[in-house]
Amino acid sequence: MRAVSANLLALLFLGALASVFYIWSALETRLERHKRRFSVPGGGSFHQGLPVDLSAKTFRVLLAVPPAQRPHLGGRLEAHNLTDQTISAGSRDYHVNGDNKRSAQREGPVKLGSPVEDGIFWSEWLEDLLPVGFTEEYARTWRERARTRRVVKLEPGCGRISNQLATFADGTKACVRYGINADQVQGETLTYYLASLLGITNLPPLILSQLSGESEQWAAVKTRIDGLQWSDRAVVSLTEWVSNLTGVITPAPLRQESGGLHPVLQELWNKTTAELLELMQWSDLIIFDYLSANFDRLVSNLFSLQWDSRVMERDTNNLLKTPRGDLVFIDNEAGLVHGFRVLNMWEKYHSTVLSSVCLFRKRTTQRVAELHRRRDSRKRLLELYRDSEPLSLELGFLSDEHAGVLQDRIDRLYKHILHCKGKYSQP
Repeated sequence: MRAVSANLLALLFLGALASVFYIWSALETRLERHKRRFSVPGGGSFHQGLPVDLSAKTFRVLLAVPPAQRPHLGGRLEAHNLTDQTISAGSRDYHVNGDNKRSAQREGPVKLGSPVEDGIFWSEWLEDLLPVGFTEEYARTWRERARTRRVVKLEPGCGRISNQLATFADGTKACVRYGINADQVQGETLTYYLASLLGITNLPPLILSQLSGESEQWAAVKTRIDGLQWSDRAVVSLTEWVSNLTGVITPAPLRQESGGLHPVLQELWNKTTAELLELMQWSDLIIFDYLSANFDRLVSNLFSLQWDSRVMERDTNNLLKTPRGDLVFIDNEAGLVHGFRVLNMWEKYHSTVLSSVCLFRKRTTQRVAELHRRRDSRKRLLELYRDSEPLSLELGFLSDEHAGVLQDRIDRLYKHILHCKGKYSQP
């Protein structure tokens, strides 16, 4: 009897701890987002007296979960043409659309024609109104400059306490990710280059740097690095700090009480152009998080519905928005490496989110189709990573097993797109 009572008390204690962790994690995430909403001239952030000691985000405890076995994902899929055009995966030839045109046309009801074409794709006129978030030219220039800039200050301000907000000598800022383990920095970095491979430009530019008090880049903050107990010569990631961002609530079509995001015109005609442009970016986000198995965004919200029925009505984890409406995908450390390790725990939620969407950007599906057809995602991702990042050999790459998981997820995604095409395209 005593043993039963002791076990019951232990279970109640663990449940209470889990509840406290969840509430505290959610509060910390919201405080961090709130800090990003204020800016001062010159692009700096205005913290307005908010606490700066922000640590674990929701589900960060899962970083300690041991590697999970890779699930069996089936055989190869037969290749089909999804569209009449082809775009090379990893191609960097993008254009930036004029903001004046977009600003004038994105507000108010849809007046320029159907928001859907060819059955399951967002219309070309909508594509023309959505400029590239971080162009390849902009990202390349930022990376080149960031590699040579001196860090003059490190302070809390980028989520967990192990991350720091760095100020460069020229006044610009970047988030430094040290990581509890190498999986986090590696996941953040490889996920960034996966986005580039897919033509998704919603991620701030990123570089790697090696900590050393002897290097000119880190010499001015050596005392601070020692105080943080960061290991000498550890590889960290730096991503551009973007100020004046706001949180993003999951749009109605993607909430649990809705039927999903489908090319049903009567459900899309009553939306403004701005709302359609945001939904277009969400369709890219869902593809991106499915391929990288990132559970720390919409999937974690879906999981949280078990005890928080209103979680979809609050800001989504690790997703922010600029004043002009462009989504910014931040803190992608749970993607690829760690996401693949714990895939068995999260796969049913990933599949549920993916199955809720049958409306896509044509250019994104073209790249998915090519990666499926050529079956060389590992080779392309590795080449892009090594060509772009001088410290790629120091940080390492996906294991053969995880590279196989990525290709399998590409094949599954391609099969889902074909299913949607068969369901909604005209005969």
